[in-house]
Amino acid sequence: MKSKIVLSVVMALFFVSVNSSFAQVKNISLEQTPGAFSIESLTLAPGDYQFEISNNGVDHEVGFVLAPKGKTEAENHIKEAYVVAPVKEGGSQKTQVVNLTSGEYVFFCPLNPTKQYALTVK
Repeated sequence: MKSKIVLSVVMALFFVSVNSSFAQVKNISLEQTPGAFSIESLTLAPGDYQFEISNNGVDHEVGFVLAPKGKTEAENHIKEAYVVAPVKEGGSQKTQVVNLTSGEYVFFCPLNPTKQYALTVK
């Protein structure tokens, strides 16, 4: 009987812990239109983010690149911020969870193509 109570308490704590960690991921939705993102800059607090990229009217697949400002070469891209699959017209895709620390970043799409937009974490 005592072991069942202990097991129940452990399981309850586990589920609370798992739910708390998922609740801390913030979702950011970004829409791409031909040659542009609809949001031109972002200011975020440090933390874990998942980006959802939608394709609204771009007649081919689009993607998403996030990189430190001034370091936009492929080797500096934040790989977790790539969408899990190219985004078809009318569709959307998410990135993996990205941990952002204080600093300046840029986001853009080389497939659309778009300019580089500011993302500040402070």
